[in-house]
Amino acid sequence: MRINADFSARAAVHFEENEWVASPSAGVERRMLDRIGDEVARATTIVRFAAGSSFSEHAHDGGEEYFVLEGTFQDQYGDFPTGSYVRNPPTTSHAPAASDGATIMVKLHQFDPADRHQMRLDMSSAATDDDRARDGVSVQPLFSDHIEDVRVETWSPGAQITLDVPGGIEVFVLEGGFEESDEAFTVWDWLRLPPGSTLSAKAGATGARVWVKSGHLS
Repeated sequence: MRINADFSARAAVHFEENEWVASPSAGVERRMLDRIGDEVARATTIVRFAAGSSFSEHAHDGGEEYFVLEGTFQDQYGDFPTGSYVRNPPTTSHAPAASDGATIMVKLHQFDPADRHQMRLDMSSAATDDDRARDGVSVQPLFSDHIEDVRVETWSPGAQITLDVPGGIEVFVLEGGFEESDEAFTVWDWLRLPPGSTLSAKAGATGARVWVKSGHLS
């Protein structure tokens, strides 16, 4: 299966125009953003867990990172409420579940094979700093290394966002919305720009809160 598999091209997926697809596990559905492969795949996906649903324990050979969009996600390491950011690097394993239901945005098989940095972060405790290089932008850092930078950005209403992205960028809307290339993005919409691009966006009337990952596509 190949979905938005050309990483040299701009790609966009709008949540309301996408459809839930059943997974092999009962009560677990997916909306696919990009994918190369079948059940074992390099993939970026919105995954919805019905209350009481779960996956059996499994390893992520290529790593897994996810952001909890709604509800509480769980595994043997704890409960992860809305706003949690988790990185499970290659060689780690877990048995995910959601006793009361949850929705996550997850990226699979996209780690540096040597990465062993495991982390679990609750956004309610993450520091927020103004971006001195961009007016109307504040940043909550999530993770950064020599390959990638992951963060949540808040854009003030009407803010003009301009950012050169030599290593490419993904932007996923958590709250509010923005326009880019005359295309409107709202909650749970996703945009990917290839290496060498410039992100040029305008935040909507209520501003925007977005999950951002950059540098990783070069």
